[in-house]
Amino acid sequence: MGLPEMESMASAIGVSVPVLRFLLCFVATIPVSFLHRFVPSAVCRHLYAAVTGAVLSYLSFGFSSNLHFFGPMLLGYVSMVVSRRYCGIITFFAAFGYLIGCHVYYMSGDAWKEGGIDATGALMVITLKIISCVINYQDGLLKEEDLREAQKKNCLLKLPSLFEYIGYCLCCGSHFAGPVYEMKDYLDWTERKGIWKPSEKGNPSPLGSTLRALLQAAICMGLYLYLVPLFPLSRFTDPLYQEWGFFKRLGYQYMACFTARWKYYFIWSISEAAIVVSGLGFSGWTNSSPPKPLWDRAKNVDVLGVELAKSSVQLPLVWNIQVSTWLRHYVYERLIQKGRKPGFFQLLATQTVSAVWHGLYPGYIIFFVQSALMIAGSRVIYRWQQAATGTLFEKILVLMNFAYTLLVLNYSAVGFMVLSLHETLTAYGSVYYVGTIVPVVLILLSKVVKPPKPATSKARKVE
Repeated sequence: MGLPEMESMASAIGVSVPVLRFLLCFVATIPVSFLHRFVPSAVCRHLYAAVTGAVLSYLSFGFSSNLHFFGPMLLGYVSMVVSRRYCGIITFFAAFGYLIGCHVYYMSGDAWKEGGIDATGALMVITLKIISCVINYQDGLLKEEDLREAQKKNCLLKLPSLFEYIGYCLCCGSHFAGPVYEMKDYLDWTERKGIWKPSEKGNPSPLGSTLRALLQAAICMGLYLYLVPLFPLSRFTDPLYQEWGFFKRLGYQYMACFTARWKYYFIWSISEAAIVVSGLGFSGWTNSSPPKPLWDRAKNVDVLGVELAKSSVQLPLVWNIQVSTWLRHYVYERLIQKGRKPGFFQLLATQTVSAVWHGLYPGYIIFFVQSALMIAGSRVIYRWQQAATGTLFEKILVLMNFAYTLLVLNYSAVGFMVLSLHETLTAYGSVYYVGTIVPVVLILLSKVVKPPKPATSKARKVE
């Protein structure tokens, strides 16, 4: 397709030519991943994964993209070869340092807001893959009794070959938008081992889950294109916005962030379809009769789970799920001292790492600090809920936690969308910093009205 055709198509859908080129390559990950199923041997599959990933990167971002990817990839592999005992900590800081350097140099957030695109987003995903692989190889030195469940599942006793490692990092363009997955799962899938080993249950068909993800992607993009002209982010610095009343400004913040989320839902739905159709998204069978295949490994978002979240604590379980899982296993849990319980420090540190991973914009930093406050405040309400189990007051607190999550999430997300300090503070100040004050008041109030600690539950374990 020549440049004039690209320009006319880009103009027709309202995006720049670089973004259109990326979108075409991004959608192409679906057929590319589907063809991976028919590659005949493990060695050829590694080669196919690496080559297709590198080619798609080249077509999307140009030759320099693969140079940016191979720098930290090579550093991570060399650290595993040279210093297994310390390779995890070396790679964590070196890979993040390189990513931060790219964030600063390219200022990708500004480019994305203006309709541009570069390889930094893909580098973000590759960075997490590199770090998890290297840390899991370092974990292979530890005694089994010193490992958490996730470490036992993912640790690597043997150094992956360079061939396997590159295939894992670039697999079929999965680095464009994730999801992040583990080296051990990639190896088992490629070599048809573990849950991917042929069994009497037969080969699970990805058709239904792939079509569901594609339908979800179409709906999300359609809704986004309809809403985005009605609720532009530029309105926050418009004099007209400042003339509105408090509740209208608060309502606009909700609708602007609600609108922006559908873009992410679309992206993650496409990436889910690509991983599912390749077979890598398979996560086992149900216990029903007959058993049905599960495809949770590729799931990165639960749309209704986000929009109808009853508690802020639930959000990491339903939004950017695989990155949230990565942060839990490689940051949050590793900051908890043996025999101690996690506290606000672990939560804040995890959110800070997430902020830095996204980029060094003030809006990102403020949003993730806000997220730590939001979750801490929601935990307070939840503990009060637990103390009032079976009463009318419990139902009131459940509704309160839902309304609190709705308020603080969309207030906080403005910073994530607008990025600049001036626009973030202008938007927050326009509603009198209500989304900051409410969580802080709840946290302080919990020191006076001490709610009992909640009973152990699945949600609490994830926290």
